[in-house]
Amino acid sequence: MKKIFITRKLPEEAVSRLRETFAVDMWPSEDEVPPKEVLVEKAKTAHALWTNVGDTVDRDVIQAGETLQVIANLAVGYNNIDVEAAKERGIIVTNTPGVLTETTADLAFTLMLAAARQTGQAERFLRGGKWTSWSPMGFTGMDIFGATLGIVGMGRIGEGVARRASGFDMDVLYHNRTRKTEAESMFGFRYAVLDDLLKQSDFVVILTPLTDETRGLIGERELGLMKETAVLVNAARGGIVDEEALYEALKNGSIWAAGLDVFEGEPIGSDHKLLTLPNVTALPHIGSASVKTRLAMMSMNSEDIEAVLSGRAPENRVV
Repeated sequence: MKKIFITRKLPEEAVSRLRETFAVDMWPSEDEVPPKEVLVEKAKTAHALWTNVGDTVDRDVIQAGETLQVIANLAVGYNNIDVEAAKERGIIVTNTPGVLTETTADLAFTLMLAAARQTGQAERFLRGGKWTSWSPMGFTGMDIFGATLGIVGMGRIGEGVARRASGFDMDVLYHNRTRKTEAESMFGFRYAVLDDLLKQSDFVVILTPLTDETRGLIGERELGLMKETAVLVNAARGGIVDEEALYEALKNGSIWAAGLDVFEGEPIGSDHKLLTLPNVTALPHIGSASVKTRLAMMSMNSEDIEAVLSGRAPENRVV
């Protein structure tokens, strides 16, 4: 019987179908990451690894997988997997595209609203028992309605954010590797080179994948182009933004605020520098975290694992 190792505890409804045909071994914790030595050991006898963005599936893990046929990643992004090593071994890698588009677009827009209106700071103020009177300029933020939104990375999620922006009468600019002329005419947003987008936007939302080309894309120079009243939102991957440069820009008032769902070196601790700043709204990488979406993502992974182990082509193959 072929073996599947799942790196987190998942709802039984997500794995019950696989149990009917395969030997399923599931890590007992939903939150704790299996140590590398455990992942390597499990890979030695597994035919499938069911992973997520918190797992580092590097060359060591992949080379240990003598019987490994497929790695199914519970995410759209797969920068946590050495896909070249997998390709060399003929191991299929799958992901979960499309299904989390609207949920992640909701979260990106939520971060933009929360950072602009200082809702996190205001809630902490209230919960801390500090609200003693109404202040004329207390927690005054930036208006979203009628502002200019710049989207870096106009994929499915970027288009979802742009559609939401139309309800706020926002002027939408975007920067992308390729022009989206059909979408431009359909939704009314405009292409801009990155520097122009940064200079003109009141809100900049990062939604591009993390690649060698986009790593460190937003650094000291790019942040220096932004307005002092601008808000930066990153709902993509932490490595796209230089966190040290972002810290300095926020601390010095070069930009007004940031909304972050992702960080380098996740998970981060409460002592992370960015969390010490009052103008940072931070979340623990929950972009796709709705019940419906997460279960749909798990279903996609499950179906792809079943397909590969049964000798069929998966629907969502990366390599």
